[in-house]
Amino acid sequence: MLISCIIVEDEPLAMKRTKSYVLKLPFLNLLSTFNNGMDALVYLKSNKVDLIFLDINMGEMSGIQLLEAGKIKSHVIIITAYQEYALKGYELSVTDYLMKPYTFERFVQAVERVQGNLSKEEATNDKDFIFVKTEYRLEKVLLNEILYIEGMGDYRRIHTTDKRIMTLQTFKEFEQQIPQNIICRVHKSYMVSLNKIDSVERDRIKIKDTIIPISETYKKPFFELIHHNS
Repeated sequence: MLISCIIVEDEPLAMKRTKSYVLKLPFLNLLSTFNNGMDALVYLKSNKVDLIFLDINMGEMSGIQLLEAGKIKSHVIIITAYQEYALKGYELSVTDYLMKPYTFERFVQAVERVQGNLSKEEATNDKDFIFVKTEYRLEKVLLNEILYIEGMGDYRRIHTTDKRIMTLQTFKEFEQQIPQNIICRVHKSYMVSLNKIDSVERDRIKIKDTIIPISETYKKPFFELIHHNS
């Protein structure tokens, strides 16, 4: 697997080291380098990048500000001399956090973590069905037939194009099984299939004759998905 990447770093020596490490790994494809967050953000809006090596302290826009402003889909390895940003980085779902000065071995470890995550994502995105435990059997459910999943106490009801299936499987388990760009959570009691949505009006989704609420917790990520798939 070839991993496309960019480096965002304003210190010349740090940039040189990171670039030299990237070039040592044949499966990394370095697309570009940036010495400020603004230029990197503009680039990311029109280019698909698998991995960003990102410095935190930069003049015009910090690495944290870039992550918060850019709705970044890429995996991110933060490279910094400041330990205090670690918690914020993980809140923003960065893949790894390298403290300067770091060794080549530690760099490889971080990149291999990204490589593993990308492989899992690739396998998941190729999936077109799941198995669901219902009563005493495992039932195969095609993802493109699911309309929405509804929470009913301890149970979840899967509404498909031709039947309804009851299961004790949790929403968290569904979220781990199904890519969110196919079926996503919109409420504590609902997940919906994006390609089965007929309309969205304010905080309500219509799928056939069913109206499904969008809660405040899931509103922002849901509309980001809608925008991304428009």
